[in-house]
Amino acid sequence: MIVPMDHVDGILAQWSREKPELDVSPMAVIGRLGRAAAFVDARLAVTFARHGIDAATFDVLATLTRQGSPYELTPAQLASDAMITSSAVAQRLNRLESLGFVSRHPDPVDGRGKIVRLTPAGREIVERVLPDHLETEREVLAPLSAVDRATLAELLSRLVTGRSDGDGEPR
Repeated sequence: MIVPMDHVDGILAQWSREKPELDVSPMAVIGRLGRAAAFVDARLAVTFARHGIDAATFDVLATLTRQGSPYELTPAQLASDAMITSSAVAQRLNRLESLGFVSRHPDPVDGRGKIVRLTPAGREIVERVLPDHLETEREVLAPLSAVDRATLAELLSRLVTGRSDGDGEPR
């Protein structure tokens, strides 16, 4: 079976021609990871736009929703969970608060801090967007079998955690 070349295959062929002494095989994975992330982000952006939000908005609202009632976190916890900087969280929270999707309250544990709480309007957005978001993710993954998806999820988990598969070699 002949597998059609993708853009990364073309890049690898060019590098192999120009720098035959170098092992360019890492580019096969890293290049495709970057292209896959851009593809997924673009598809999800269309879904979010249909609901009048963006990925950053959904990320914060979904993070709060996943906490369960009373749907709240400190800004630092939000930053950690969403893997963004505290300044990015502050900007997002200002916007989301002005839209009525979150509210901020004094932190009962740390009188100087704040607690961010999802409002009913914020919960409604997540309830409305989440099914479409998941359907878009299913569509993106449609070319992969269930076994392929499970394997890919495991491999990506190893990549981001640095875990090995038990052979002593980090992945």
